Amino acid sequence: MLEIDVLTLFPEMITGPLSQSIMGRAAESGIISVRAHQLRDWTHDKYRRADDYLCGGGQGMLMKCEPIFEAIEELRRENTRVILMTPQGRVFRQPVAEELAAPCKEGGDAHYIILCGHYEGVDYRVIETLVDMELSIGDYILTNGAIAAVVVIDAVARLLPGALGDARSSVEESFSDGLLEAPAYTKPNVFRGMEVPAVFLSGNHKAMAEWKLEKSLERTKTNRPDLYEAWAAAHPEHFAPKKKRRKTPLTTYKNRKTPVDGEPS
Repeated sequence: MLEIDVLTLFPEMITGPLSQSIMGRAAESGIISVRAHQLRDWTHDKYRRADDYLCGGGQGMLMKCEPIFEAIEELRRENTRVILMTPQGRVFRQPVAEELAAPCKEGGDAHYIILCGHYEGVDYRVIETLVDMELSIGDYILTNGAIAAVVVIDAVARLLPGALGDARSSVEESFSDGLLEAPAYTKPNVFRGMEVPAVFLSGNHKAMAEWKLEKSLERTKTNRPDLYEAWAAAHPEHFAPKKKRRKTPLTTYKNRKTPVDGEPS
């Protein structure tokens, strides 16, 4: 099972989205367990303050050491990894989701504590002492890290066996092979004069696979040239000139003598 404890000042932002749809069903099935904790529960002053002014001055407020240390020390286990959501972190991409899901996909268990940054972030002593991984979901600023935590949890949990209805779903998606997905279609075959590509009606699965790859490359090159260049560098054989199959002239067969018994053919 994948177990995640989330430390945040806004636990409702975690429990709401993750109780719906696929994530809700995964929790009901015992595939994942997410517990959102109010970080203020580990404060001791009457105002339940989890933040304070910056040492040395400066704009904004910073999350304090004390409640974070106490919360993590209480929740941490032997196999726990602590993840901090922060704009300064490693960019969260599909390979990172695969990395975090790997222990459970291999039949084991995993436990993560996700610390959601707020205000100007957290006291650096937390990062130095407690955090195993810093993650960012992109180069932009959010109002708080709970939003980013939901993104990470959803991306990881859907990779677990049984989370999706079709085991192929998480394999045949964008980024699973380093490319964006090819265009997809459903019925009707013709809608307002727009037709589904004929290849999908041909029954030729090899031709469909080739069409999907080429369209996937086109979309990736247009929308994500960085991914396209990386894929092209890793698959130079795809761009090599195709070797033409040499055809044997019919005369070769017409002029061939049928060997007599005992004679070499």
